[in-house]
Amino acid sequence: MAPTVERKKIDLAPLKAANVPIFFIVGGPGSGKGTQCDKIVAKYGLTHLSSGDLLRDEVKSGSPRGAQLTAIMESGALVPLEVVLDLVKEAMLIAIEKGSKGFLIDGYPREVAQGQQFESEIQEAKLVLFFDVAEETLVKRLLGRAETSGRADDNIDTIKKRLHTFVTSTAPVVDYYESKGKLVRINAEGSVDDIFGVVVANLDKVTSKI
Repeated sequence: MAPTVERKKIDLAPLKAANVPIFFIVGGPGSGKGTQCDKIVAKYGLTHLSSGDLLRDEVKSGSPRGAQLTAIMESGALVPLEVVLDLVKEAMLIAIEKGSKGFLIDGYPREVAQGQQFESEIQEAKLVLFFDVAEETLVKRLLGRAETSGRADDNIDTIKKRLHTFVTSTAPVVDYYESKGKLVRINAEGSVDDIFGVVVANLDKVTSKI
């Protein structure tokens, strides 16, 4: 049996009272979503949270929960959705205390259930920005990065596996939010500035609070 993680009660009242806009950011490895998130943060003053980074930071922190997470991952099991959501909630509360104007939740949701749980426990996302790039382009970009990164996972076989995992797990998420009229499919094949122009047009349309 996979190890469990102790959970504590989190008071979400300050986050709900703030009622700031939340955007989910979805895109494959190499889609350029990190670059776009940096530009969105610079323009709108939103807080950029990556569920993967929060997980890695908790593991590195040496906390009891970090040790429990390490045990889960080492056993080959997946970290429960609730635990990832707790980390996101805690990071959001810290940011709200500092006066955050809203959130970009990056690499999230990875599956429909994750998005539904987030929206039922916190609040609904205003939009889901999907940075849509052809698989061949992603492979090319990641191989280009591999020439300078020295990352062990930047080789053709691993890249193709990662892309396959992304496509199969994210397709239902894209379909789900498209059916709700919340998905913005952004062609991320062009230049950084052209793509950002489309992002801005969509963000400006849905909120005047930023």
